Amino acid sequence: MKSLNDRIATLARTLGKSAPNQSGSSDADTTVLNYQTVRQEYEKLANQEVSALQQVSRQQRIEQIYGRSDLNPRWTFDTLEQDSEDVVEAVSIAQSFIAAHADPNWRKNSSHMMIFYGDYGRGKSHIAGAIAHQLISKYETTVLYRQLSSLLEMRFFSYDYSAKDNIGEQFREIQNELLNVDLLILDEVCVNETMLKKNTQSWLGNLLRQRLVDHKNCILITNHNLNELELALGRYCFESIKEYDTYKVKFSGPSRRKSITPTLPEESSVNTYQPNQM
Repeated sequence: MKSLNDRIATLARTLGKSAPNQSGSSDADTTVLNYQTVRQEYEKLANQEVSALQQVSRQQRIEQIYGRSDLNPRWTFDTLEQDSEDVVEAVSIAQSFIAAHADPNWRKNSSHMMIFYGDYGRGKSHIAGAIAHQLISKYETTVLYRQLSSLLEMRFFSYDYSAKDNIGEQFREIQNELLNVDLLILDEVCVNETMLKKNTQSWLGNLLRQRLVDHKNCILITNHNLNELELALGRYCFESIKEYDTYKVKFSGPSRRKSITPTLPEESSVNTYQPNQM
């Protein structure tokens, strides 16, 4: 005598339908469930592969930015000695500046200028570099670090049209980077200069004004105080700086550079001439 399940299976075959299994679901239902499970697994694997490719691509972009930035790899917050109030305050301002980049409107709708000023060896360049490192790693911010004096030398030699070292073409490429990079760090601004030449003031002022229009940020590093800096840059150039949202950070703590002179006077080791004595 046929069981109830056998009769149901026979009826299902007569009607051309799949018979339900012991749990009450048909083979078609099982097939659908298996398909959905496999599809979810493939989608998960595909998403993992896409995520991995995106991470590799992002890392390559970051490495390219680092390669063109000319940053000192040791200029990070981890290697910074926060041993004075001015450095602690500067780090706080720097972290606020970095955090503000999380707001797209802040990044796209305004231009910001940080002026680090103070004597040699106070940590100005180090903190500027630390800011740049974090912006590159977090937001893929393009950065260019340059000493102003080296740019001015290159600019001067670019006018030598008889030169065969392509210095003019090199300067034009750098000029394009100076205009378009997201964060421009100019170090040693007006170092050993009481006042820049008029044509140099105009060139730098135009550069800063164009970056202002394009909502590009800058960090200027100088050994001058603010009054001396205004005199050295000239009014036209300094007026360009005033147009930015400006943060002025003074460094007045001790020098962190190692001394190469002894703390105590040394006896001279140079042999001096002495006449023959009886």
